[in-house]
Amino acid sequence: MIAGLTGGIATGKSTVAALFRDLGARVIDFDALAHRVMSPGLKAWEEIVKFFGTGILNPDRTINRKELGRLVFDDPEKLARLNSIVHPAVFEEDRKITAEILARDPDAVIIKEIPLLVEAGAGHLVDKIIVVHASPEVQLQRLLGRGFNREEALKRINAQAPPGEKMKWADFVIYNDGCLEETRKQVEEVYRQLVQARASSATVTRRISPSS
Repeated sequence: MIAGLTGGIATGKSTVAALFRDLGARVIDFDALAHRVMSPGLKAWEEIVKFFGTGILNPDRTINRKELGRLVFDDPEKLARLNSIVHPAVFEEDRKITAEILARDPDAVIIKEIPLLVEAGAGHLVDKIIVVHASPEVQLQRLLGRGFNREEALKRINAQAPPGEKMKWADFVIYNDGCLEETRKQVEEVYRQLVQARASSATVTRRISPSS
């Protein structure tokens, strides 16, 4: 059972992913994969630096993600170019990790935390889609708490697909405006249903198997 976990910026996806991990799910963090493929010297890093220039680099040659974000969120064409470089590399890493997990545990529940699942057309990578939702007011306050000014925060919120668009694709929605305990209860229920769906799928597979 592979589920995609998505939602707007500052909706609390990482918190929800951690709660799924506590329940026994294997979590693949696509943002962490993006960090990995953008490491100095790798192909994606070279293409990004070639396109955006060395001004986006820190003294240690790593990419200054805040500076890069400032550039792309001001320019949809640059954002599209960045995604065209990073996404294929991230998807390749994901394929490798998924194969490794399933080789060790064919019955694993895998949660793929994909912030841009809808925008990147990555629905084919998962069996179910979980959308984490928070109100725009809560998103804004969380971003302000991270050090963004109001204009920067709103740009990042508006650069992603609106909540209604993401929720059209959702098999499950987790509402994350409230306290951690409220979120935990929702995660536990979704996980229960994922495990149940995995068991049902396995039963169907056994029934139609030529060897059954």
